[in-house]
Amino acid sequence: MKKLFIAAMLLIGIASFAQDADQKPAREQRERLTPEQRNEKQLQKLTTELGLDANQQTQVKQLLAERSAKAEKLRETREARKDSDVKPTNAEKEAFKNELKAEKEANEAKMKAILTADQYTKWQSLREKNKEKAKDKMKDYKKENN
Repeated sequence: MKKLFIAAMLLIGIASFAQDADQKPAREQRERLTPEQRNEKQLQKLTTELGLDANQQTQVKQLLAERSAKAEKLRETREARKDSDVKPTNAEKEAFKNELKAEKEANEAKMKAILTADQYTKWQSLREKNKEKAKDKMKDYKKENN
């Protein structure tokens, strides 16, 4: 009886260990894409999801390139500030938030000008879905690390 119980526990242990290997790769192990590759991937996704024509593709590609360049610049600024151990004041934080909000609104206006009304509504719904996915991933990440 003991041997049967031990064998069953061993099988359960092996089965649970095998399931861990099926999980998605850790964040560090995933392939890192360059900004150009990310932009191209995003452009392809938008093209298939929204049915962009050639003219719209070139305009969206330019907009994505501008956005990623600005994001990289902000990332470098944040890293430099983090390395210097200087905490931003509340006024600086508020100015940064306002700058990001203005940038987001400008990008939205540019996309609205590029896309048709139907494409724009599809684009907005895609963004909402992606926001929800990101929130869910963050909740899962927090659960795993607590």
